[in-house]
Parts: sequence; C-alpha cells; structure tokens
Amino acid sequence: MNVLRAKTAGFCMGVGLALKKLDSALDRDDGRRISTLGPLIHNPQVLATYEAKGVFCVEDIRILGRNDCVVIRAHGIPRELERLLHESGAYVVDATCPKVKKAQLAIARATHNGAALLLFGEADHPEVRGLISYAQGPACVIGADDDLQHLPVPLDCGLVLASQTTQDREAFQRLERKAAKLHPELEVLSTICDATKQRQEEARSIAQKVDIMVVVGGRQSGNTRRLADVVAACGIETVLVETAEELDEKIFRQKTCVGLTAGASTPKSLIDMAEARLAAIE
Repeated sequence: MNVLRAKTAGFCMGVGLALKKLDSALDRDDGRRISTLGPLIHNPQVLATYEAKGVFCVEDIRILGRNDCVVIRAHGIPRELERLLHESGAYVVDATCPKVKKAQLAIARATHNGAALLLFGEADHPEVRGLISYAQGPACVIGADDDLQHLPVPLDCGLVLASQTTQDREAFQRLERKAAKLHPELEVLSTICDATKQRQEEARSIAQKVDIMVVVGGRQSGNTRRLADVVAACGIETVLVETAEELDEKIFRQKTCVGLTAGASTPKSLIDMAEARLAAIE
C-alpha cells in the first residue's frame, strides 16, 4: 500500500523542549528524585520509557521536599499551584511550552483591568486549567458556539477571547465572529500555536489525496484527537491508534493509498512503525 506521510507529524517544539529538560535533569544525577507534576506530555509510550528510568509522576505537591527535582509539565500548571510548588523547597524545572507560557501571560495582561475572559477549549484539560488561572477578572471555558448563549460572566467590564493553544483555528474564527456581536470592543488573543495550524492544514491536504487516514498518538492527547476530528470532518474514513499493533489490516486491504499523520506528542519511532506496517499491507 502507498503511504503518504505528513511532514509535520511528530513532536512539536514544546514537547521536544520539555523532554530535553527532563533528560537534562536525569543527566545531572545529583541525588535528587526526579518527578513530573502530572504527566509531562500526553503519550503513554513515552511516559512509560521515562518511568523505567526512575521518573515518577506526582499529583500532590505535599509529598515534595528539598530532595526532589520536579519538572512542570509541557501543558503548564495553574498559577497558584506553581507558587506552592516553589514554596515546597523542591528544585523546580519549568518545562511549560513557550507558546503556552506566552498565552498565560497574554491573558494576564489583557484582563488586568477586570475584563471577562472567554477561553475556547476543553474545561478539564490541564493546559486550560492553567490558562484560566491567569485571568484577572471573571472567566469561563466555552467548547462550542452554543455556549455563547448563556455566558456566566458579566460583559460590562470588557471581553477577551482566547483559545487553548491546540484548538482548531477555523472553529475559533467562527466563534470569534459570533462573540464579536456580544461586545463591540471584543479583544481577541492569538493563542493558537502555529504548529497546530500547520498540522491541521497538511492533514486536510493529504485527506484529499488518499482513501483513508491514520492518526497516531495518545488518546489522552487533545491535539491528537482534534487532528483526527479535523480529518474526519473532510469526509474521509479516519483511524486513530496509539501504536502500529492497533492497526487492523482488514480495514486497509481494499484501499490503495493511506495518509499518515500524528499528534504533537507522538515520537518518530511510533510513526515509523505505523508507516512500515501500512506499507507492508498488500
């Protein structure tokens, strides 16, 4: 089978940087326990590799002390939690993606006068919880256009619209047009990462040339799920897998060309294995 692989598939800059910081912490070997505050990235295979190296995941910072080195996840963490983390005495390595950190600070600046924040994203996603914590006024998370009809925030002090960095840009632009009708001076922050836009655009382009699409990545990864949703919205059959072993060859035997892409936290090795398995199907 012919495989058309996306050039943008695999680690984004933020994920690569976070893993480099974790690797550097391991290389120091200064006697400290190495941990991450929550899963560093959303890929179970990568996390299992680091767990085998002795890295453990912490959810409760109360167990941390001066003998610990803790790495802040790529998604970032809430502002208050970061303050408490530094007060714990642990050695802190901030692996927050620079694009996420930029979005956090932009939200803080834009809402400094008490303006309400509308954040387009998944309410239970760790990045979103962190972004919301930087709002200086009332804030709420919206996941769809319909949410604009019943906003739980006042609009008399100004309105700021921002997005989780890995959201669909086209969906955000539709939301922006509707939100602009609510407030004549709506301030819109450009917080969607360019890498997300590029991946989604390339995936759409590939979908027009193939019989079926495969997206490789962790099922807990928001950007991976949205990548699959973007492709499926093109009207093409789409398969989301974490590993090559999950690929059911029966699905592909009547196809001649398959598109292959992957989420921003998917290592090259997993994409390579998926490509090899697909190419071997006759």
